[in-house]
Amino acid sequence: MRKLTYFVACSIDGFIGDPSGDASSMYRFVNEEFLDFLKTEYPETISAEGRAVLGFKDLESRRFDTVIQGRASYQIALDANITSPYGHLREYVASRTLKESPDAHVRIIAEDVVGAVRELKAEDSELGIWLCGGSRLAGELLEEVDELVIKTYPQVYGSGMPMFGSDFAVTDFTLDSVRAFDNGVLVRKYSRQR
Repeated sequence: MRKLTYFVACSIDGFIGDPSGDASSMYRFVNEEFLDFLKTEYPETISAEGRAVLGFKDLESRRFDTVIQGRASYQIALDANITSPYGHLREYVASRTLKESPDAHVRIIAEDVVGAVRELKAEDSELGIWLCGGSRLAGELLEEVDELVIKTYPQVYGSGMPMFGSDFAVTDFTLDSVRAFDNGVLVRKYSRQR
């Protein structure tokens, strides 16, 4: 069974974006050391546009071959006229409002996102599935999340979009590793307790 990994950036107080969903204040922490970590450990999480700009086009996937994101997360790419932000992966967007995909490479999941993710997890592959965001989708898929990789940036938002936009439910994970960077970013990796 393939793993669903929620690989996400958040503030110290657990927000993945401000109240409007903007997380651009976190970008300033992406320095050479942190970028090298992403390139080495999670290269598939660098967008196709970022890979082209940084000269990383030929990086092979290490952990994921599929990405799923919510409509609001996908809208950020669409607003930048990018219809396939992770074209090096199989791309899925969970959306009840986007009726057809603006890109042949991007598949829309309009209903039963949990069922669709279970089907993806049941596929025969050595690589996992990356849950890219956002908050509501992560909340809907909480029971399917097998692993958390949380990039915590040294900022406090006070309010905004929580990591999981869901009802209250205690869900236990085990801390596997913590990596600290000189820029103040922490990357924590957790495994789901089942």
